Amino acid sequence: MNEGSLISGWWVFAGVLLLIAGVLNIVYGIAAIGDSRFFTEDAAYIISGLNTWGWILLIVGVLELVAAFSLFSGGEYGRWFGIFIASLNAIGALLALPAAPFWSLAVFALAIIVIYKLAEGPEGAPAG
Repeated sequence: MNEGSLISGWWVFAGVLLLIAGVLNIVYGIAAIGDSRFFTEDAAYIISGLNTWGWILLIVGVLELVAAFSLFSGGEYGRWFGIFIASLNAIGALLALPAAPFWSLAVFALAIIVIYKLAEGPEGAPAG
């Protein structure tokens, strides 16, 4: 890496986490939209039903992929967009807590790690 690059190891880690979460959200979103048997029928959702959550997951997943690739480009836009999308993912995970508690807590924890590392800023960047 050259001296002017904003990409650090933690940013790559955060970007990879965003990629993984994005792909998983897209897969689960498509499964929920298609009323897959993967999901339990008696699950309780705070907002609406399984089909609506499928569309929400699909949209958030696509935005996470965009955020990851934007983050890999090294710009400030990717950093702030990544924080925003990871925050949406964390909120969505908490809203799905009654339906899938362990999965939601795991996704929430990963989103918090991404938010923390992106909010921390690039390593070696001048303060101020």
